[in-house]
Amino acid sequence: MTYCVGMMLDAGLVFMSDTRTNAGLDNISTFKKMTTWEHKGDRVLTLLSSGNLATTQAVVSLLDERTKSREEREPSLLAVPSMFQAARLVADTLREVIDEHREAGQQADSAFQATLILGGQIAGGPPRMFLIYPEGNFIEAGRDTPFFQVGETKYGRPILVRAYDPKMSFETAMKLLLVSFDSTVKANLSVGAPFDFHLYENDSLCIGPNGRVEGDDAYFQTIAKGWGDALKEALDSLPDFHL
Repeated sequence: MTYCVGMMLDAGLVFMSDTRTNAGLDNISTFKKMTTWEHKGDRVLTLLSSGNLATTQAVVSLLDERTKSREEREPSLLAVPSMFQAARLVADTLREVIDEHREAGQQADSAFQATLILGGQIAGGPPRMFLIYPEGNFIEAGRDTPFFQVGETKYGRPILVRAYDPKMSFETAMKLLLVSFDSTVKANLSVGAPFDFHLYENDSLCIGPNGRVEGDDAYFQTIAKGWGDALKEALDSLPDFHL
């Protein structure tokens, strides 16, 4: 399975994804689920993917190939004029890949489904983020819905709902997301480290701090243990129930 989060802050956009895929408990692999395209000074786009790995890899490959195509009729993420048009292009490509499976006579269409998060900024417009469904439609993040999750969302959602603040710094957002991912990992074996991240600063129009947090990373281990201890202390501090 998967867990990915895209979050909008006043300072910019934050992305994090796990890397675990599995076809049964005895067939677990690591695959990157975050892809970023950059034309420095003009645009930066980041894509997070959840769902069938063959589908998501085909979508990323098509989008990537079309950014390098010399044929003008080939739509490209590096040429579209707005983030809305970028979302439409990604949605159309996702639907195209899924339709190819269907036309090839593949069984169980639902097995080839995928859901994507696209965020970024194109010069002349504000940073924007979209949640793209396998049917090819999408919705946009905003003040009322400032973050999107895909994959195993329920375990890590409570901490995001309770602690999210648009004014938080990138450093605080990373701490929040690592708590959310730790909660998900502890509750679901199909999600696991390492975690990839990308922090995009508004109007920078270049790739921001990014990297990978391994499961044995000292800071992540401190966060995981500290959060567990803090929960126990909070529980102990609450008044007891009287029978």
